[in-house]
Amino acid sequence: MVMRLVFIGVILLLVELYAFQAFRTITKERWILISYQLVSLAIFIYLIYSFAQFDRSVGQTKQTLFTMGVLLITLIPKLLIAIILLTEDIYRLFATAINYFTQADNIKEAIPERRKFVSQVALMVALIPFTSLLYGMTKGKYNFKVIRQTIFFPDLPDSFDGTTITQISDVHSGSFDNPEKISYAIDLINEQKSDIILFTGDIVNTHADEMHPWIDTFRKIETPALGKFSVLGNHDYGEYIEWPSQKAKDDNFKAIKDLHRQIDFKLLLNEHVKIRKGDDEIALVGVENWGVKFKQAGDLHKASEGLTNNDFKILMSHDPSHWDAEVKKYDKHFHLTLSGHTHGLQFGIEIPGVIKWSPIEYVYKQWAGLYEEMGKYIYVNRGFGFHAYPGRVGIWPEITVIELKKGEKVA
Repeated sequence: MVMRLVFIGVILLLVELYAFQAFRTITKERWILISYQLVSLAIFIYLIYSFAQFDRSVGQTKQTLFTMGVLLITLIPKLLIAIILLTEDIYRLFATAINYFTQADNIKEAIPERRKFVSQVALMVALIPFTSLLYGMTKGKYNFKVIRQTIFFPDLPDSFDGTTITQISDVHSGSFDNPEKISYAIDLINEQKSDIILFTGDIVNTHADEMHPWIDTFRKIETPALGKFSVLGNHDYGEYIEWPSQKAKDDNFKAIKDLHRQIDFKLLLNEHVKIRKGDDEIALVGVENWGVKFKQAGDLHKASEGLTNNDFKILMSHDPSHWDAEVKKYDKHFHLTLSGHTHGLQFGIEIPGVIKWSPIEYVYKQWAGLYEEMGKYIYVNRGFGFHAYPGRVGIWPEITVIELKKGEKVA
């Protein structure tokens, strides 16, 4: 552990030295260089102090969110500067060797000077993540987008042709800091006038009381004709902090489950309900959290007990890794699975029809949007709230509207 910390410390020191070299190459103004060093030192002291104050019995707070934001907004730009200047140094190393053996009388003459142009490029490149992360923390985290998706099913009951579903996921209410923006998002949900509203887990970061200031706001989500239903996510179990007792943890879990009642959602705990429309019905199945790398409380067998392959089934399961691991090969055919959990890492690039990328795709095969395999679909919501990093860059908070259509898939 000590060696790991020493290694990390050496890397961070090298990154800081390279970042300073970039500034020193561009300007010789003493007051600018001193100001840079003082700001960097102040940020370093703040980060050390904040991480030292982290309380495992409390978990994530708005303070820890801000600290993570400061860490990323300073470290990532400097890391890019270091990579660019390190690349230049590798070039300078080879140039030194060639100069020394071909034209220089001594090693000092052989070493090429650091080029101002390269440092300027490094600083301009570093500005991209700096401004992006800053925007993500100030504006991006509440840049709500309504994303519409139509899915065709040959065996969809006739009465449900054209039925619309609004899905939200990963509220993480303990991270919110702007009531006006959250009220705006609730208005957006209501404006969709969907037939049913589904919430796929993570109502809090850890503690039930994180949601208390927002209950009245979320209660304003209008109940549509087919109702409002929800499931639990991995954060709803209180697994990520140290509790004073098992009773305290159990009481918090009980209170979290009751939050769903308080905002007028029917919480499905490894169970299903039949949704009737006209002369037809479909099965809405809700499991507790089940993830390959997270808590596995979900029970497909219990949740779908009594259902047959003739039933049209929509499954709510928070973690999309459940789909590959169990759902799509389960003997009872689940037509559509709705998940969340990944947040799209809250960072990436999405241009419809051009590019869709986030580092989270190297961890989750299904991480944002619609996926299909052998006539079975999963939709992964990008998340309503935010966690860890207090912002969003490129992967915006999402309100999903899914329309169910009867018929064959349109190419």
